[in-house]
Order: sequence, then structure tokens, then C-alpha cells
Amino acid sequence: MTARAADRARYDRATAHLDAPLAIVDLDAFDANAADLVHRAAGKPVRVASKSVRCRALLERVLARDGFRGIMSFTLAESLWLARSGFEDILLAYPSADRPAFAELAADPKLAGAVTVMIDDPAHLDLIDASRDGGREVVRVCLELDTSLKLLGGRVRVGARRSPLHSPAQLADLARSVARRPGFRLVGVMAYEGHIAGVGDAVAGRPLRSRAIRLMQSAARRELAERRAAVVRAVRAVVPGLEFVNGGGTGSVQHTAAEDAVTEIAAGSGLYVPRLFDNYTSFTGRPAALFAQPVVRRPGVGVVTVLGGGYPASGAAGPDRLPVPYLPEGLAYDPQEGPGEVQTPLLGSPADDLLIGDKVWFRHAKAGELCERFDALHLVEGDTVTATVPTYRGEGRTFL
Repeated sequence: MTARAADRARYDRATAHLDAPLAIVDLDAFDANAADLVHRAAGKPVRVASKSVRCRALLERVLARDGFRGIMSFTLAESLWLARSGFEDILLAYPSADRPAFAELAADPKLAGAVTVMIDDPAHLDLIDASRDGGREVVRVCLELDTSLKLLGGRVRVGARRSPLHSPAQLADLARSVARRPGFRLVGVMAYEGHIAGVGDAVAGRPLRSRAIRLMQSAARRELAERRAAVVRAVRAVVPGLEFVNGGGTGSVQHTAAEDAVTEIAAGSGLYVPRLFDNYTSFTGRPAALFAQPVVRRPGVGVVTVLGGGYPASGAAGPDRLPVPYLPEGLAYDPQEGPGEVQTPLLGSPADDLLIGDKVWFRHAKAGELCERFDALHLVEGDTVTATVPTYRGEGRTFL
């Protein structure tokens, strides 16, 4: 029996009393992935990205481990909810225009002390001030650095379009604006190198493309390490008491941790290890989050149909954004239909061994987005479901 076949047998036994659709997290794999992130971070704390987990119970589990400290959140409303739930040291990774939430933040000492908001433009400060509604608490802010690699005088750009702040001088200017402005305190700098951390460098069947990606990422790492160090020096010249410099992502943990200027690493997807992380040479994780769909039809030889399953991930549309049939091994989508909203035909010889009601296990393309489809995660240890915990959705929280 292969390792994957053994996993399928375990998951089927663990969930025999449960009807699909359902989602599970294999806690042995989850914990092993957490240990790998800590090992690669080489002594620097890992701030867990909540958007890649979207389950309070699992956030609590990972933050109880040595090597993890703090949350990187994705909306201001989520940040306030987590702070009220007892989480501390929450860094909002994206600028917000949520005026009512800013009013709550500025009026509550506990929230203001726990949450740090992201800015990359003086207009963000204006919006926060206009939203205070009488609240006088000091708002903690972090500046975001644009990590993109610019070539040929800026005519070629590699990297996500996030912050407009690219140079040390630009960040220092905004740092001075924050320092001069009553009601704000600059505490951190963040830089997410998505073109390094979030792009696989070993694309199956594409050796030339994989080589090009590795060359690009090597050049980008060198350029960013030099520029990030200069940025931190420039900002610390304005705010010597800067509390943290955050960088990285699951795919670049060990490289980012090696930079002296970086004080902490952000990662989250590496806990679940969705399918997009199969194409990396920098680390190997264990798939921890899966979902199962029930077989509801047997249209013919070598074909079964499961209920639903059309759960595409965000990003540029393409086959790599689709879930993949994972267990049993050997199933594939019908190229004329793909995964559907209400039914998904699957082709392959393993289909002939599946009966109506059997489970087919899938892996989602991205990490936390799976939790937007399910209101609960069944936590599996060995061949037993030891707990069932709500996702954000299961707690009635859909922040985006």
C-alpha cells in the first residue's frame, strides 16, 4: 500500500460516521508543517497569516507552539474580532477603508494596543483621522515596502502590485509624516515578496520555465535583501524604536530569515500545504487540509460523478487554481467539464472501484480559501476524528 493509499484508508475510517461534503485537517501533518516553518525560520518568530488558516481553534493551536508569535490578519473587522477573542499582537497586512472599524479601534484601549494597521500613503492617515468619531487612542501603524523587482529602468516589473513605496527615501518620508502626526505611532515595516514566496520554482513538465523562475527569484532575493536593509536603516533613522520588520512567506522562509534586517517571518499556507506548494524546491510539506465529496453517480465504465467540488481559488484564472482529485490516486477531471458547481465527473480506472456514497478526497489550490466553503473542520489524529471546530464561516464571519 502506498503512503497516499494508507492516508485514504485512515481518512475514510476516521470519517466513516460522517457524510460528505466535509473538510478535514490532519493534525499530524499540520504539526509537522508547523515544525518545518519554525526550523526554516532559524530562530526568528513566525507570525501566522490568518487568511491561510481561517479557523480560530487552529490559530490558537499553532500560536501555542514555540517559534510562533502574533497574527497577520487580512481585514480590519477580522483584526478587531480576533483581538476581542483574546488574541494579541495582530498585524493587519492590508490597508483598510473600514471607517466604522477605525472608529472602534480609536475608541478602545485594548483594541488599539493589540492591532497594528497597514499604510502606504498619507491618505490612509487622513482616512483614519476622519473616522475616529471622537476616539483618542493612539493607532499603531506599519509601513509596507514594495518588493517588486524592476528591470530595464522600471519598464519591466516582476512582483505583485501592492505598495507604491519602493525606495528608502519614500519610506523615510512617510515615516516622518507619521512621526509628526498626533494620534499615530510607527511600529513596523512589512515587505511581502510574493514573487519569491508564492511562486513555485519546479513546475511539472516545464524545465525551462522552472529554470527561468529560479534565476528570477535568485536575482530578486539579492536585490530585495540589499534594498530592504537600506529601507530599515532609513526608517530607523526617523523612528529608532521600530518594533519589528516583517518579511517572507511560506516559500521563502529560510531565505528571508537569513536577512539581518528582518526580525520576524510571515507564513500560513505552509500549515495546510495546498496544491500550489507542490512545485517548490525550497521545502517539502505534508498535505494537511483536504475536502471530500460523495460519489452520487456512476455514468459508465471509468467514470464517477461527485457532488459539487467546483471551488476555484483566487488569482489569475487557470488550471492551477482548481482543486485536484487526490484520493484515490489516478482520478482526473473530464476536460470538457472540469469541476462543477453542483456536480463533477471524474475519469480514471479507480472510478470502477467506487460505490455510490463513497468519498473522493480533494486538495484545494490555496490554503485558507477552502474554509470559505465549509463551516467546520474535522480534526483527524491517526484514524480518528478527535474534534470538530468551526471555521470563520461556521462562526458567521465572512470578512471578504
